[in-house]
Amino acid sequence: MNNNDVAKRMLALRAAFASNPTYASFQRQFQTLLERRRFEMDAGVVSEARGIALIGASGSGKTTAVNRLLRSSSDLVLGGIDDIRCDVVSFPVPSPATLKFVGQTALHSLGYPLRRDKTAYIIWDMVREHLHARRTLFLHLDEAQDLSLHQTPREMQSVINTLKSLMQNRSWPVGMILSGMPALKNMLNHDPQLARRFYPIEFPSLNAINDIEQVFSTISFYAAKADLTPAEDLLLPDFAARLIHAAAGEFGLTIELIIAAIERALLREASVLEPRDFREAFTLRSGCVDGLNPFVAEDFERIDSRKLLGGGI
Repeated sequence: MNNNDVAKRMLALRAAFASNPTYASFQRQFQTLLERRRFEMDAGVVSEARGIALIGASGSGKTTAVNRLLRSSSDLVLGGIDDIRCDVVSFPVPSPATLKFVGQTALHSLGYPLRRDKTAYIIWDMVREHLHARRTLFLHLDEAQDLSLHQTPREMQSVINTLKSLMQNRSWPVGMILSGMPALKNMLNHDPQLARRFYPIEFPSLNAINDIEQVFSTISFYAAKADLTPAEDLLLPDFAARLIHAAAGEFGLTIELIIAAIERALLREASVLEPRDFREAFTLRSGCVDGLNPFVAEDFERIDSRKLLGGGI
C-alpha cells in the first residue's frame, strides 16, 4: 500500500465516528429542545429558549461531538450565507473575545459582515434581527469559556445579559449551545438566572477501571474500519490503562492515538494492529524516548503524557 492509499484510508477513518454515552446524552437533549421549539412555532407560541452547555477538557471530543450532531441531523437546515433559512449558526469564539468582536463574528457567520464600525449594543441588536430573519433556532459558540477571560465584572455582566437576551427575545428566542473547557462552568455559575437556562453535559475523563470495555470497543471499531485485526494484547486491561493514560484520560485523544497507530500498521502493510503501532504513534506525537512512553515504561502512570519531548514527569 503506497502513501497515497494510506492517506485516503486515514481520511475515511477520521471521518468515522465512534459514539459514547456523553454524545448520546447530548444528542437526546438537543433533540428534545429542537422538537419543543418546533412544536411551539407550529402552535404560534413564543417562550423562552433553553440551552446546552457541553463541557470537557482539551481533547475530550466536545467540538467533534457538536459537529457530528449537526451534520448527522437530517432534519436540520444548515444553510449557506445565501440561503434564507439556517437552523443553526455555529462558530468558535474569536480572540479577543470582546462582546463587540463576538457580535461582529456572529454577523459574519449569518452572512451580514459589517461595513462600518458600530457599538456593541447596535451590533447585537443587528444579530438578533438577522437570527430572526434567517429563522435560526440555535446559536453554537465553541470555546465559549473565552467569553469570560480578562473581563471586568461589568463586562462579564454584559456578556451574560447578552446571552440571556437572545434566549428571552419576545419575537424570536434563540437556543444556545455553548461548548468549552471546564472554566465555562464558572461563567454560567456567575449568574444563577443564566445557569438555570442551560442543561449541563460534561465529558468525564476516562477511567482505567470503569471504561475498559469502551476502550476495547473503540479500538475494535476503528480497526475494523481499516480492515485490521486487533492483536490479543490490545484487548487486555493493562493495555487499556496505558492507552487511557497516554491520551490523558480524554476520549477524543484516545481516538486520535488509535487512528495514528492504525496509520503505522497500514504503512508497514500489516493485517494486525499491534502494541508497537501505538508505541510508535506516541513517539511520533510526543518526541519522547522509550522511558517516557506510556506504551513502554513499566511505571507509565508517572509520565505526563500531555508534554512534548518527554518534558516532565
